Amino acid sequence: MSKIGLGIVGGGTIALRVLRHLVQRDVAQRVSLAAICDPVADRARAAADKFGIARWFTDYQELLACDEVSAVTIASPINFHFEQVREALLASKHIHCNKTMATTGAEARELTQLARERNLRLVPSPGEMLRPHNQYIKEVIRRGDIGTLCWAVCGAAFGTYHEDERERQGNDVLSNIDPSWYFRKPGGGPLYDMTVYPLTALTGILGSVLRVTALSGTRIKEREFRGKMVTCDADDNTVMLLDFGENLFAFAHGTASGRITQGFSGNYFGTRGSIVGLTINGEPLNYPGAEVARRAAGDANIGNQWLLPHINEHHCDLPEQHVFEDVMQLVDWVAEGKPSLVTPEHATHVIDIIEAAYRASSTGQTQTLTTTIEHA
Repeated sequence: MSKIGLGIVGGGTIALRVLRHLVQRDVAQRVSLAAICDPVADRARAAADKFGIARWFTDYQELLACDEVSAVTIASPINFHFEQVREALLASKHIHCNKTMATTGAEARELTQLARERNLRLVPSPGEMLRPHNQYIKEVIRRGDIGTLCWAVCGAAFGTYHEDERERQGNDVLSNIDPSWYFRKPGGGPLYDMTVYPLTALTGILGSVLRVTALSGTRIKEREFRGKMVTCDADDNTVMLLDFGENLFAFAHGTASGRITQGFSGNYFGTRGSIVGLTINGEPLNYPGAEVARRAAGDANIGNQWLLPHINEHHCDLPEQHVFEDVMQLVDWVAEGKPSLVTPEHATHVIDIIEAAYRASSTGQTQTLTTTIEHA
């Protein structure tokens, strides 16, 4: 099997974490780190030196023109994703893109159609339905184990997660990475960055959302990072109601702080019981691999990443296992012709939900969606 020549777009926090996986022995047999691109020359050079990447660029077009690059993983700020994915598809590159691959449904549909027309593989994170516990929850609800499902809740909050990340506390180019873009439009805010995980799981489990209504705005106007104040204009406080049809509803949030669920798992409430986090009616869920997951640092929400298909002893102690898994979904698809469960159609539907929430908040009108998790 020939190696996949991979280009890394962005030399920030996510890329540096995923690169730790990509240099492991089991991956090096399948993936060649052909190039990395970052607009900060010193960062691109330092990352290439640290991880043995063959070439480094500051110009994205030079990376795309590199014959040794047959696929790219895009780990730049979200506001760049649409154009970068589009340009990569036009350059005939297969793509993994970190969440989200666009900020509007129209952009996501364009990318999905372009990949289809050019017969290119597009795997957009997050691959939440690769996780055994989500597949198990879907089956439990389908069987009626908690009776008739009535409502669900999911969400996530920013807190000070990005300000506190280890890769941002140092003094060199690989450890002083500024998180300010997370707090600014376009592409910033907890919906695109965090709530996208539970929304992807929620829709994977329950199906497509039909209608969205929401309230949204910017609650925290300034944040402090390493002694400097960062002006924030991205919505960081959004609550939404989702209609799945037949009077099945869900509440979802992407907020500045606070939580009502465990990790990124949703809660599901039926007429004969409930699934709360990783429990059903107060007892642990017995999904495949649950015991292994519970042994991971004593936290099954972390350990569930150990159950992903490509996580073995080389990877279980490294960060961002789920993102690495999504990259390997692309590698399998390109190298072996194995289609992934992580589809651009599903990602497009989730982006549509997020955009509809913002639109519903600004207009005061409930929004009807036209996409589904199967069709963009």
